[in-house]
Amino acid sequence: MGTFLGHLVPGLALTLLGLWHIVNISRNYLLKGSSNFKSRFWHPFTASAPIFKHSELVLVFSFSIFAILTQVVGFPVIHFAFELDSIEHATMFLHLAVFSGFALLAEINHKTETLSGVVGVLAASVFGQELLLLHFHSADHVGLEGHYHWLLQLVVLVSFVSSLAATCFPTSFPASLVLAISVIFQGCWFINMGFFLWIPEFVPKGCTAQSIHPSGELVHSAVTCSSSDADSRARALANLQFSWILAGILFSTGSLCLKLAGKCPESGQHTEYEQLRCKGAELPISSLKHSVTA
Repeated sequence: MGTFLGHLVPGLALTLLGLWHIVNISRNYLLKGSSNFKSRFWHPFTASAPIFKHSELVLVFSFSIFAILTQVVGFPVIHFAFELDSIEHATMFLHLAVFSGFALLAEINHKTETLSGVVGVLAASVFGQELLLLHFHSADHVGLEGHYHWLLQLVVLVSFVSSLAATCFPTSFPASLVLAISVIFQGCWFINMGFFLWIPEFVPKGCTAQSIHPSGELVHSAVTCSSSDADSRARALANLQFSWILAGILFSTGSLCLKLAGKCPESGQHTEYEQLRCKGAELPISSLKHSVTA
């Protein structure tokens, strides 16, 4: 993850995953209503062929294994590179692989409902371990880079708390929605960090990105500012980016929910006539005549 692509690719994956969850969570809530809604930590592709039903879990598990390999295997010459910060990154994806692998096995064995609490705990552990490893990261994240990573920890903390809430209160729509929003936020923040810490043209004014080659193979970026004023201005810009990205995600989420609400009838809001008509459609004609004469 110590490159621009190392932030861009996971960021795009998290953003798309969170968006997929928001669409499904909102649609399920609008169709089923608050009384029948239940949190899910993954969503099947119901509109596709049955073979693609578990595509989300398969993709998450495959991506996790691939990410682990990229952290511990050096390229282009194939060899194992056991650097401490790379092992920490690989460990984050290890917990994601454990969660997705267990959820997939539970679904294949038709034990999803029985083991839903275990799946939720494993999902929460993904964010809990990510928060732990980010907080005690061995990489030298200081200065502006450290500030970006500190803001990232805030988002991961929200993901951890909301995943626990969704596990303990599976009928809570807000908990599930906040979890999905925080996953999108993580993805967008990863992408934002990639641009503003790794692309020289995006580095804040008065600061420069320096490339350090500790092993001759991996490149670790460090942003240094020429003065305390430049550093303060860069940190303030990071705070504004944090707020702007959150505002954009919330606006998009609200717009999506409004659009889905326009297509889905609100559960439990039928008039008495509509309820009678729905019941009448299920009864035979003779029963309808009897009810009318009565």
